[in-house]
Amino acid sequence: MKFFNKQEKSWMMYDWGSSAFSVIITTAIFPIYFKAQAANVGVENHDSTAYLGYTIAMFTFILAMIGPILGTIADYQGFKKKFFLSFVGLGVFSTGALIFVPEGEWLLLLIFYTLASLGSTGANVFYDAFLVDITDDSRMNKVSARGFGLGYIGSTIPFIISISVILLAQQGILPISSVMASRIAFLITCIWWAAFAIPMIKNVEQVYFIKRDPKPVRQSFRRLFQTIKDIKQYKYLSIFLVAYFFYIDGVGTIISMSTAYGSDVGLDATLMLVVLLVTQIVAAPFAVLYGKLADRYSAKLMIFVGSFVYIIVCINGYFLETAMDFWVLAMLVASSQGGLQALSRSYFAKLIPKEKANEFFGFYNIFGKFASITGPLILGATSQLTGNSNAGILSLIVLFVIGMIVLAFVPSDKKIEMPIEIPRRA
Repeated sequence: MKFFNKQEKSWMMYDWGSSAFSVIITTAIFPIYFKAQAANVGVENHDSTAYLGYTIAMFTFILAMIGPILGTIADYQGFKKKFFLSFVGLGVFSTGALIFVPEGEWLLLLIFYTLASLGSTGANVFYDAFLVDITDDSRMNKVSARGFGLGYIGSTIPFIISISVILLAQQGILPISSVMASRIAFLITCIWWAAFAIPMIKNVEQVYFIKRDPKPVRQSFRRLFQTIKDIKQYKYLSIFLVAYFFYIDGVGTIISMSTAYGSDVGLDATLMLVVLLVTQIVAAPFAVLYGKLADRYSAKLMIFVGSFVYIIVCINGYFLETAMDFWVLAMLVASSQGGLQALSRSYFAKLIPKEKANEFFGFYNIFGKFASITGPLILGATSQLTGNSNAGILSLIVLFVIGMIVLAFVPSDKKIEMPIEIPRRA
């Protein structure tokens, strides 16, 4: 970390804190807890998996709609951090609210999960856009990848504590119920996320911005519509977003639905939590490795590599039956998940004008979030129609194939000498 400045370190530490939500709420403990609560009131396994998928699709649709609008407003001086703080607050508060949902109220759980996820993913839009403020183009791959790497390591600490509480409760060593143990995990997530957001809030400022307009909201809509027209002139930016739409769809779906899918094929919940813990530890050095290889070869090539690995993940997932199969799937995901996300972020950041980073990351968010609608809907619908979750995960393979084909038409980031400049009109 000594090679990074104060702003870069503070930016990375937010990933260290917020990744606890991604692991404990999005991926590991909450899906298992939700499915158990739904099962207790008679909801079938494949139905609860589908409801979770539909919920993820709903909140990603909401954020996809408001992301570019908020991003355009946030490009004005002083707005970026305010929006960032608002979404962090929403996420932390709603995660805490999960603690107080009565047992069996699975619909209320989904409502607070939706609000918490809106806060988490909304904050990440502005967090990603701060990348252009805290470093330069030559360091973006390294800083972005290191952020993901620290996120994996940082998230293991609250995850280990949470798993320990749950296991000790199950074994009767702690005099609490499994439900209370899960609620304690939600509380730990709140505290961890809020605490490590503080360095980012204190030390990172908006460097690139547009001077405030007397009517910022009205002018933001004008700028947004103008950018929609302008973005079509830059085919490489548009092509990359289309490629990103497809391959990140598969990545996001596998992340958010993995434990629900594992439950459907009869895997033990404790085993899945242990596997996911090991996945976080393994993923950290691989994320950093992707960043180093991207500097040596190119981010584009490493995105290809990661997408190919995910194709293998989908094939393995279709035949998943045993605990060993789940271990193999998890380690494959660990090898490429962070690298794909980090390099997509840094590649995109090199293409855009820095003073309009929020606006353009709003579009980046649209493509990423609309993609996150498609995958869960495909998996959820296929699970219900066939009564078999395995068929759903295999269908995701087409998303990575299409993404790789489209990505072939964008230039290597090694050939990008400066961000694309969007024409300015009076």
